[in-house]
Amino acid sequence: MKTKIVQSTILFAALLILSSCNSNKKEEVVAELEPKIETFALAKAKLNTDLRLPAELSGFSQVDLFAKVNSYVKTLKVDIGSNVKKGQLLIELEAPEISSQLAAAESRLHSQEAVYTASNSTYQRLLETSKVEGTISKNDLDLAFAKKNSDFAQLSAARAGHREIKSVQGYLQIRAPFDGKVTARNVNIGAYVGQGAQIPLLTVQDQKKLRLSISVPEAYTGYLKVGDVIDFNVVSLRGETFKAKISRMAGALDLKLRSERVELDVVNTNDKLLPGMVAEVILPLNSKKETFVVPKSAVINTAEGIFLIKVINKKAQRVKVSLGLEVDDKIEVFSDSLQENDVLLSKANEEIKDGDEIK
Repeated sequence: MKTKIVQSTILFAALLILSSCNSNKKEEVVAELEPKIETFALAKAKLNTDLRLPAELSGFSQVDLFAKVNSYVKTLKVDIGSNVKKGQLLIELEAPEISSQLAAAESRLHSQEAVYTASNSTYQRLLETSKVEGTISKNDLDLAFAKKNSDFAQLSAARAGHREIKSVQGYLQIRAPFDGKVTARNVNIGAYVGQGAQIPLLTVQDQKKLRLSISVPEAYTGYLKVGDVIDFNVVSLRGETFKAKISRMAGALDLKLRSERVELDVVNTNDKLLPGMVAEVILPLNSKKETFVVPKSAVINTAEGIFLIKVINKKAQRVKVSLGLEVDDKIEVFSDSLQENDVLLSKANEEIKDGDEIK
């Protein structure tokens, strides 16, 4: 009997020990399942990244040449691809009626010159004679003076008319307005051209210097300034990277695209780049000063706004922020409610509300 009691006691003690071990294990498992709340101290830093945008190359100077007067193409001295110099004759036009008008204007001019010469000589003789008292009446002298002035006015009008026809005749010669290359030709010898034409005779572009035009979104305009060196590349020249400086910034946003036009001057001495090419521009976005930087996991984006969760006296407090640059898993945040060394949650979520206890 005693032996049975001892065995029962030993068995009961073993069961107590086992249950105690199991409860300890359960507590450890429960403890391990409880999520750890990670925090960090807010600090400032500078973020540097880049933005890739499409851009377009165009000739630094480009002009479409039209005929100002109705005429025919007499000679065509250039073709597509011709390099031209400023003032070089490109097209010579022919308009017979203008030659006739010029001849008539020259005749009127010579005639009026003769009339004025005669009336002026008459007045000068009468003026000299009138110096002898009683020889010429004052009325005759005044009439001669008026006739001379009238003829001079007619002569001036004839000269103006002659200059006008002469300038119109000058439009029959179309010359290059600057050094460049002919990139389009839309006429042939004998073609009738004139006012109201929709298609230009020639297109001339300056290709030794190109414009690279970019539309920079509003959010990134503050990171660029005139003089910044920008890298870009084009599809047709893979593996090559070109450099250019920002030369002009519009200083205003396009109302439709909400972007600022930025232009770079590209020196194209080797003629590798062509106007019309589409380029990919790599814009460096460098923070101008140190700002608050947090992990992206610390940011909560809700319908009510964008928040961080700050820990104050072990209590959660939402802080509304605006975002800046993103680099890898870091992001700039801006808020007047943030100070250096504030304690923030590293991994925030929408379930955490203001006043929740943070352990």
